[in-house]
Amino acid sequence: MRQIVLDTETTGLDPKSGHRIIEIGCVELQDRKLTGRHYHQYINPEREIDDGAIEVHGITNESVSGKPLFAQIVDAFMTFCDGAELIIHNASFDVGFIDAELQRLENIRWQKVRAHCGVLDTLVLARQKHPGQKNNLDALCKRYLVDNSQRDLHGALLDAEILADVYLAMTGGQTNLALTSGSGKGERNTQGSQHAVDSGGIRRLRGDRQALAVLKPTAEELAAHETMLAQLQNSAGKHLW
Repeated sequence: MRQIVLDTETTGLDPKSGHRIIEIGCVELQDRKLTGRHYHQYINPEREIDDGAIEVHGITNESVSGKPLFAQIVDAFMTFCDGAELIIHNASFDVGFIDAELQRLENIRWQKVRAHCGVLDTLVLARQKHPGQKNNLDALCKRYLVDNSQRDLHGALLDAEILADVYLAMTGGQTNLALTSGSGKGERNTQGSQHAVDSGGIRRLRGDRQALAVLKPTAEELAAHETMLAQLQNSAGKHLW
């Protein structure tokens, strides 16, 4: 099963008010394992970014002024996602913005998101599993021991990577959990599994886990064990343990 964990950053909160996407970040899962493939793009929104939005993600008008328009990246983005299940936290927000961008285009190839992809909302899933608790991404990272120490500001690709770890942990699969000492940004360790490091420094799960070694007792150890059992049997209940 191919899944794409997706996040966006935007100029504001409501696409119906003309707000636009300024960043898209996606990471790919195949059969619940990170493949190392990703899609990341900054976009010129052709409008000003709200000050409140800049405080959240740190992306300024100047930093996206020379970036491509959504119309110029739509084919690469939608082709990357086409046919996959999208995993999104608060999916109605991101899907609403993507649909609004698609509707602006004179391009009949791409319809609304759900015509091309399945959608799984991890916020809905988290609320089902943890009713009455905080279920934003930071709270889920704390609950599932997923390292988010590099998340001073929101960023689409970093948040997609973190959400991938949270999703795998929340649905019972192997995932990266703890930050290893001395590791760099985005490098997370997998407890109990082998891992490989891709060219970006992110540790990825591997399926070729080594068999655990089995150590058998020696004859001397077996004899000592039998002696201890005999002593316990003859203690007449004097030993509490």
